[in-house]
Amino acid sequence: MNLQSLESELKKRLNFPYNWGRKQSDEWDRKTKFIYQTQDFESLENQCKDFDNELRNYAFNRWLNFWSAKAVEEIFASNSLVKKEDNPFSKTVDFYISEIPFDHKNSVFPRQFGKSFDYCLNHKKELIEWLYQNQSQQGRKHLENRLFIIFFDEKNGEHWKLKTELSLIKEKIEDYLGNFSKDNLVSLNLESREILSDVIWIKA
Repeated sequence: MNLQSLESELKKRLNFPYNWGRKQSDEWDRKTKFIYQTQDFESLENQCKDFDNELRNYAFNRWLNFWSAKAVEEIFASNSLVKKEDNPFSKTVDFYISEIPFDHKNSVFPRQFGKSFDYCLNHKKELIEWLYQNQSQQGRKHLENRLFIIFFDEKNGEHWKLKTELSLIKEKIEDYLGNFSKDNLVSLNLESREILSDVIWIKA
C-alpha cells in the first residue's frame, strides 16, 4: 500500500459534505460493497453516479472509513514491534503488539461523551469504558483488547477530516509504539472479561 498516494485519494473526499443520511444498514452496505475494491476516488465517483445524494454520501463515508482504517493497519504492521493477524477475516484481532492481540477502531471525538478534550486526556479509563459500552451494534462489536485511534480537530471541530491525514497518523502511531509498554495500557473488567485498551490521539 502506497500511503502517500492513498492520502492524496482520501483528501479528494474533503470536497463533499460528511452526511450519513441514515444509520448504517445491511441493505445499504450491500449496495456499496464495491468500496472494498475501489482505492481511487474517481472510480468511486463513477460507481456512485446513479445514486441519490444520501446513498452517494453513505458510499463516500464507508470508503473513507475503510481505507483510512486499512492504512492504520498497514502503519502498525510495518513496525518491528507489531505482527499482523494471519486471519484477514478475524473480527477481534487486527495485529499483535509485543505479542498482545489488539483490534483497532478509528473514531472521531465522541461528542456524546459530554466531556471536554482535556477531561478525556485526564480520564482515559472512563472514556474507554464509555467507548466500549457505546460501540456500534454492527459487525465488530466485542469485548476484546482494542486500541482506539481518536481524531480531534481543535480548531474547526471537523474531526472526520483528520482520517485523511495519513502522514500525521503515521507519526502519532510511530511515537506511540516507540514508547509502548504493557504497563501503560488501561486494564478493564467488563462483563467478567479482562480487557487491555488504550487511546492514540490524532489531534490538529
